Amino acid sequence: MDQLSRRKKQVIAAGADIIVLPVALWTAIALRLGEWNPEVSQFWPAFVVSALICIPVFAGLGLYRQVVRHMGNHALWAVVKGATIAAIAIAAVAYMVPLRGFPRSVPVIFWMLSLLYIGGTRFAIRAYFQWLEARLSPREAVLIYGAGRKGAELASWLQQQGTYVPVAFVDDDRAAQKRLINGLYVYSRRKLPKVLREQNVSQVFVAVNSSPDERRQIIEFLEPLDVGVRLIPDVADLTAGRAALHNLRDVAIEDLLGRDQVEPLPHLLRGSVANRAVLVTGAGGSIGSELCRQIVGQQPSELVILDQSEYGLFQILGELEQLVKQEKLATVITSALGSVTNLTFMRRTLSKYNIDTVYHAAAYKHVDLVERNPIEGLKNNTFGTLHAAQAALDCGVRDFILISTDKAVRTTSVMGASKRLAEMILQALQGTNDVTRFSMVRFGNVLGSSGSVVPLFLDQIERGGPVTVTHPEVTRYFMTIPEAAQLVLQAASMAEGGDVFLLDMGQPIRIMDLARRMIRLKGRTIATDELNEGGEGGSIAIEITGLKPGEKLHEELLVGDAVSGTDHRKIMRAEEGYVPWSELRGALNTLEQACDAYDYNAIKSFVGGLVEGSDIESQLGGFRAVAEVVELNPGDRSA
Repeated sequence: MDQLSRRKKQVIAAGADIIVLPVALWTAIALRLGEWNPEVSQFWPAFVVSALICIPVFAGLGLYRQVVRHMGNHALWAVVKGATIAAIAIAAVAYMVPLRGFPRSVPVIFWMLSLLYIGGTRFAIRAYFQWLEARLSPREAVLIYGAGRKGAELASWLQQQGTYVPVAFVDDDRAAQKRLINGLYVYSRRKLPKVLREQNVSQVFVAVNSSPDERRQIIEFLEPLDVGVRLIPDVADLTAGRAALHNLRDVAIEDLLGRDQVEPLPHLLRGSVANRAVLVTGAGGSIGSELCRQIVGQQPSELVILDQSEYGLFQILGELEQLVKQEKLATVITSALGSVTNLTFMRRTLSKYNIDTVYHAAAYKHVDLVERNPIEGLKNNTFGTLHAAQAALDCGVRDFILISTDKAVRTTSVMGASKRLAEMILQALQGTNDVTRFSMVRFGNVLGSSGSVVPLFLDQIERGGPVTVTHPEVTRYFMTIPEAAQLVLQAASMAEGGDVFLLDMGQPIRIMDLARRMIRLKGRTIATDELNEGGEGGSIAIEITGLKPGEKLHEELLVGDAVSGTDHRKIMRAEEGYVPWSELRGALNTLEQACDAYDYNAIKSFVGGLVEGSDIESQLGGFRAVAEVVELNPGDRSA
């Protein structure tokens, strides 16, 4: 049958209907008269009409263009319309000719039989093809969580494609339970474990449009059941046409966080960027690029994107130019390829474009890499910030906002120390001028950034494990990149000078728990006996690798205890002391000399002065230690 051309299949279908329709009329007359062999020769006009009317109507309604194995409700509706028109035509012929002895109820019986013969045979053939396909290429049994409109649409689509076969619905709404939707029974949540076992279900598709918190609760319920969990796209993406219902996605960590979405305050979003010339350093990075996207939406007069990575700069430049074109914005997009460590380059760039606002996102951020390359880390993160801030002062920039990190608080790493120093530079410089407002925004890990633990875990799970965790008790804060960038923009608008803003990161997440949840939600089991409550072993092992140099078990956002609220409930302001510029400047000069001379002992002493340091005296102690080491080792300082 598959070898026949489409035209031949349509001719065969029409020919079959030409035969079936008179048979339906004959059966209707036989049933009405109660005879096995009724005399019907005198009713021949009705038989001619039944075929001559129905076939053209079916063709016009597209019935013969339907692919039988994928036939849906549209085909059934065509059969109903065609049969109805044919039944009316038969009744009209019987009345107008007239056909003596023609029972008046026959057209009604014919209508019902033609639905059965024409529609029923097609759906029977469709069922046969689906059964045959299932035997030749078995389909994966799935269960749909949510029996509403979205769930029903998803079930219809799945029944017509060849990868999955829906076997049942689950819904929390009692009114929907114990009903049949698309031929599938709707169970209550408490029946789910039993259904999964009996139907050999490997995945659950969640087709519920709900709040992040409700979605998280559903995911938490499904997590221990050892089935893969996938979600329909978000309502906003469906409404905007960016995704189709069947574009199912895996559970993301955002779904596990269940963070409360807070609408941005428009005046804060616009405050530091609207109608201004804005520069973003590190524009090719994860945070920098998202800042650029959101800044463009607030319509600055010009946006200058700066990065030392040619590839990263090229990528975000193309995206922003396309965005400006699509939205028909007046913003001018300009690129600057270079490093923030080049003071002359920074001065010329800020001066050339008359920059009003700088978002300083350029930084080396990976703890382990910076720990292995401390001098480059300090030069980029600390002295890059110093040079960018000095250039901003020289060029009269109005606002300078540093993107900082929770690793700067009571740091144990070179990366954290380099960012804490960057904060201290801005705090100290604020006391030396009345033109530029320096501020910093401190937050934890963002989801989806390069090197993030989440994509690492996903890759390890796809490869069959093991999933590597540094320590069973390690915790981290997480938030999404768009949320972080949005809050940074709003915090900048509230800056008064020297501000340290903290973003509400919610509760810290235990990385071991995160690894276990991600494994289970992928439908896999945990192989490490001590981590598997059932003790049965499984498919993915979790391996403890140990903390890397400089890593902490738990991160913090606050150096001291003084914190106050702001106009935005997810943004706080910390009150922290700082080292005056007169003292800090000398220490930085000494540290820079140690970096230029590759004096690792001096650098180590400096970083040691900041470790666990929460007060100014501890920090000054670190600076003095640097000076002493440099003084004591004036000769060869190579490692």
